Amino acid sequence: MSLQQTVEQTVTGLGYDLVEIERSAGGLLRITIDMPWKADAPVQPINVEDCERVTRQLQFALEVDGAEYARLEVSSPGIDRPLRHQTDFERFVGEEVDLTLKAPIGAAAAGQVAASRKKFRGTLERTDDGAGWQITWRDEVKAKPGQKVSPKRLAEMPVHALGFTLDELREARLAPIVDFKGKKPR
Repeated sequence: MSLQQTVEQTVTGLGYDLVEIERSAGGLLRITIDMPWKADAPVQPINVEDCERVTRQLQFALEVDGAEYARLEVSSPGIDRPLRHQTDFERFVGEEVDLTLKAPIGAAAAGQVAASRKKFRGTLERTDDGAGWQITWRDEVKAKPGQKVSPKRLAEMPVHALGFTLDELREARLAPIVDFKGKKPR
C-alpha cells in the first residue's frame, strides 16, 4: 500500500478528514487533519488530543507498511486552511479566501482588473447558476495616514467578481484574518 493510501485510510478510519500530506527535507512527514464537515452540524476545531490520537495510530500503521520517515508531525489546518476539494469550497461559502490561478486572467475577461493578475482575495460564493464558483471583492480605498474612510465612500466602490473552476486554481486558502479586539456582540 502506498504512503498516501495508508495515511488516508488511517485518518479517515479514526473519523477525521485528511487535508494534506507533505514530505520535507530531513525526513519530516507532515500530516494535516480536520474534523469532517456536515452542513447542519456546528464546526468543531481540532485539538491536541486529536492530533495525538492520529499520531499514535499513524506510527503503528507506517511501521507496519515500512514507510521511511525521520519525524512525524500531525496538526490542524490553522487559520489559513488550504481548500483542495469541492466539499472544502462548499464548507467555506461566504468566507474570505485567497486564490492563486495557474494562469493570469485573459485580457477579454479582465475589464477593470489587470490582465496579468493571478492572485485574488475576496468572498467565496457560488455562481448564479449554482454550477461554478466566484469570488467578489471591492478595491481598497486609498486614505491618508490617520484619516478614516466613510462607510458611504466604501459602498460607492465597485464590486468585482471573478468566476473560476477548480481546474484553474493553483492554490486556494482561507484568508488569515485575525481580530485582536475581542468578540463583538451580535
